[in-house]
Amino acid sequence: MKIIYFGTSPFAIPSLRALVAHGYDIPVVVTQPDRPAGRGGKLAPPPLKPVAEACNLPVVQPESCADPGFIKTIRELEPDLNVVAAYGQFLPDALRTLPRHETVNLHGSLLPKYRGAAPIQRALWQGETTTGVCLMWMARAMDAGDVIACAETPITPEDTAGTLGERLALMAAELLMAWLPEIDAGTAPHIPQNPDEVTYAPLIRKEERQIDWTQPADAIWRQIRALMPTPVAMTAFRGQPLKVLEATPVDERPLSAGDPGTVVEVHPKSGITVAAGAGALRLHSVQPAGRSAMTSADFARG
Repeated sequence: MKIIYFGTSPFAIPSLRALVAHGYDIPVVVTQPDRPAGRGGKLAPPPLKPVAEACNLPVVQPESCADPGFIKTIRELEPDLNVVAAYGQFLPDALRTLPRHETVNLHGSLLPKYRGAAPIQRALWQGETTTGVCLMWMARAMDAGDVIACAETPITPEDTAGTLGERLALMAAELLMAWLPEIDAGTAPHIPQNPDEVTYAPLIRKEERQIDWTQPADAIWRQIRALMPTPVAMTAFRGQPLKVLEATPVDERPLSAGDPGTVVEVHPKSGITVAAGAGALRLHSVQPAGRSAMTSADFARG
């Protein structure tokens, strides 16, 4: 099959590498444009771009994949299939239905749960114990297409959005490779999603990064894990922003009780413990503004 591959984030990398390793014809990789990043605002490529270039694949970066000139370029390639993995733009019908087998999408949740842009983060944040990845036919509505197949994995207490995302990305690649022959043969299933079980996973808003210490310690712990490695949970200490990178809940508040957000213990080895609405949270790793990440014990000593 001749496959047009659409992807942007690290989630898309293992599937592209698998397609290349299995010898599929990929005339072009489509990804988002380079964007300003960091304090200097220098243009930085999306994560998938250098991987595609290392595989000697042509890369195109349209501002909008609905651009008629871009669609004309894809049409002239006469593809058999579009594969989409965390691309970040909606494909218009003219592009979605263009290939012989149309378009399939890899999504990091067990559909119909967590449709949307942040399924991995939202599943962690909501305290799910199981999640997975689905290969689906792309439809007009967001993540609403018929499912081909899914694969499940447990969410462990050690998982962050980063570790879980890496695992799901590898599972997505395996799922895609397993089902491409049936897609090519026209025998891949079309399993409708149950509309009564639909939930959504919108992008993380800037204000959601802020820790609300009146929440139970377990809820804050899930927030911190869901926002690692990016965009990272935030709090403030003595009026200065402080990123909270790693923490664990403590069922009982040690030493003395305190209002939510109060430091209730500073231990020379285990670091800082902060009161929550229920229980407390022991901070393991933090990052003050303008400084590198450090243990909360080192932060306390400073």
